[in-house]
Amino acid sequence: MDFITILGLVAATLSTLAFIPQVIQTWQTKSAKDLSFAMFFLMFTATALWLVYGLMLSALPIIVANGTILVLLGVILYFKLIYK
Repeated sequence: MDFITILGLVAATLSTLAFIPQVIQTWQTKSAKDLSFAMFFLMFTATALWLVYGLMLSALPIIVANGTILVLLGVILYFKLIYK
């Protein structure tokens, strides 16, 4: 693997890990009332577009990061819907 791919994978890992504290906090508190649907919708849309972009470029770091972030966003959305 070249340096650019490694750099991208490190950035992707850190970007993905940034969502884990929110997932844990929402799960532990059973509350998602403070999460904005507008922010969530924009983040979900942006992440989906980044995933498509990564797929079009066959860029592994972009694909892995954004695919994983979409899963984490799905978990947060699930919590937001069930913990009303």
